[in-house]
Amino acid sequence: MRILAIDTALAACSICVMEEGAAAPLLRESLVMERGHAEALVPLLQKTLHALDGGLKSINKIAVCVGPGSFTGLRVGLSAARALGLAAGVPVVGVTSLSAYAAPHIIAGTTLSIATLIDARHGKAYCQCVTGGGRMLIAPVRMAVSEIIEILNRSGGVKAVGPGADLLRADLGALGLQIFIEASAPAPDIAWIARLGLAANPETAPPDPLYLR
Repeated sequence: MRILAIDTALAACSICVMEEGAAAPLLRESLVMERGHAEALVPLLQKTLHALDGGLKSINKIAVCVGPGSFTGLRVGLSAARALGLAAGVPVVGVTSLSAYAAPHIIAGTTLSIATLIDARHGKAYCQCVTGGGRMLIAPVRMAVSEIIEILNRSGGVKAVGPGADLLRADLGALGLQIFIEASAPAPDIAWIARLGLAANPETAPPDPLYLR
């Protein structure tokens, strides 16, 4: 199984091609950017598929990040993934940015809960929290940071990841929450979009945008 993964949801335009069971992508390209995903994505796809042995015909599945993220960025990636899936006649699945940030920490193993946060502005964040074993504690939601901290305070130790993780820092002392804030890249590792996409079922993980407003 060979998958093409696309992510334009946050502050990067990223693609990769990965074989099932491989430790690293066959090919990957990533550009950090706040805007301009539409102009950057097509050249990256052309470059990658041209370099790929077998090109688009060798792809068995496509994964795309469905957010949370910027409205424009999401539409760019989703449109490209759907078009390529139609052209290649292969299934397209959606992977959330929240899960992509959390996945490597779950795989690494931890007794801590893993809270992923992305800044939604105005004192709010997009958030998801799972146990170290992957059980959902907070389903994907847009919520005030103060409310997120109150919920996390009842869950014991927490590892906070994602580009919005530092939003928790200001109120931690007042609540006495045991939390470890880990710096994260402005967009998830595209390889984890691919890995989660390989495992995703097209019937339960469609390529539809995740809007949490």
